[in-house]
Amino acid sequence: MEKTRQYRLKVPGMHCVGCLHTVEAALKQVPGTEQVRVDYLRKEATVVREAPPEAWLQALKAVGYPAQVLREEDL
Repeated sequence: MEKTRQYRLKVPGMHCVGCLHTVEAALKQVPGTEQVRVDYLRKEATVVREAPPEAWLQALKAVGYPAQVLREEDL
């Protein structure tokens, strides 16, 4: 079993509440995601999960919001 990790993402394409909802929904649909927080004003999302970030980075790209990992840490 992998460690639970928290990832902070930069999502530069967000600019409104609609963007926030799209990003949040895409992240929550990825299996293994435990918690999602999205801040469209800072253009960041925080995700807690027990797996590497590739699946939700791909999910964001698929809905038009390419992202990059800013920081990751064990919880």
